[in-house]
Amino acid sequence: MPQSSIRKIIGTVLMLLAPFVPCARAQDQCNLAKDLVVQALERIKTGTNEEAGDGLQLLKNATDVCINSGDAWYYRSVFEKKLGQPSKSDYSLKKAKMFGSEAMDQGADPFQLATSPGAPKAAAGPVHEKWALVVGISRFQDKRLGRLNFAGKDAKDFAAALTDPSVGRFKASNVHSLVDGEVTTRQLKQELNWLARSANDPNDLVVIFLSSHGTPRNKDTAEVNYIATSDTEIEPEDNLFATALPMVQISDIVRSRIKAQRTVILLDTCHSGAAAAANAPASSSHSDTSASGDALDRIRQGIGRAIVTSSSPDEKSYEGQPYSNGYFTHFLLEGLRKDGGQDSIEQIYMSLKQNVSKAAGSIQRKQTPVFSHSEHGAEIIIGLPSSGG
Repeated sequence: MPQSSIRKIIGTVLMLLAPFVPCARAQDQCNLAKDLVVQALERIKTGTNEEAGDGLQLLKNATDVCINSGDAWYYRSVFEKKLGQPSKSDYSLKKAKMFGSEAMDQGADPFQLATSPGAPKAAAGPVHEKWALVVGISRFQDKRLGRLNFAGKDAKDFAAALTDPSVGRFKASNVHSLVDGEVTTRQLKQELNWLARSANDPNDLVVIFLSSHGTPRNKDTAEVNYIATSDTEIEPEDNLFATALPMVQISDIVRSRIKAQRTVILLDTCHSGAAAAANAPASSSHSDTSASGDALDRIRQGIGRAIVTSSSPDEKSYEGQPYSNGYFTHFLLEGLRKDGGQDSIEQIYMSLKQNVSKAAGSIQRKQTPVFSHSEHGAEIIIGLPSSGG
């Protein structure tokens, strides 16, 4: 994106905020800075200097509006280093250390892929160990989001299939589930970090299943920018930036920290809204969105990444009758169990896509699951036994 376009985006944001600046709280400005950091990270798809330059402009603005944002200073340092600006990078890093940065503590680097086609070792032999994070969020403190009827049950049923010795063959201790109750943004980030720390062998296999509301930055974008958690507040908009989990954080953990070269991400973040319509105030403008093509392309970089979403970006995902799950999960489980977990994710997707589309068509709706995968990597079979025991 040209520098003039970045400046135009920043100028528009500041112009819209101008009438409110005199009475804006410092926290509101720092919430805005968080979103600017997210936008900067979203710029990085292939890691070019042009992408880094675009992102750096956003990060500079983030540190301007919230001078004590440690993450903004840390990422600014990373981007400046990428662009060959060592003195500026050192200064920004000092600021990050002064204010503290979670991203710095984790060694986050959007330009560094955990797996790449040039890696010396590619996963082709037996699976060493298997790890899974399964998340289903049905209840939300913000009533404008509305309750989801089957997200929690979908996650429970999927976790049970993974630990079934005749299907998924995962060790129960290697499957972490966040279902029912409250699932906060902090908890979800902690579990994603657990997954990144655990799956540190190239021959490991990783599965991530996530069902919740997907919230866009605003109603004019089709891209899933945030995953709603139990403590997410969708209004005012600054609260959304502060309380939801940015989709880019999930993609960056998969891209740059998970070394396993067999990784499957299953996303159900675009629901029909039936539950929300029954519970949400008439003034609520929330509308779920599914992952865009750009989001999928970002996640699939590297070796052995496969991503399946429950619907295309312009569609909704349906749940309930005649099934006791969401349509996506019902047929996902059916495909996984069909041959005792021995079908590849590509084979499961083919039957999943056909059956979900047919089921949605029977209620005069359209729902088409989407599959995206890396160009390199071994075939991914969820039910393969692991050599780790």
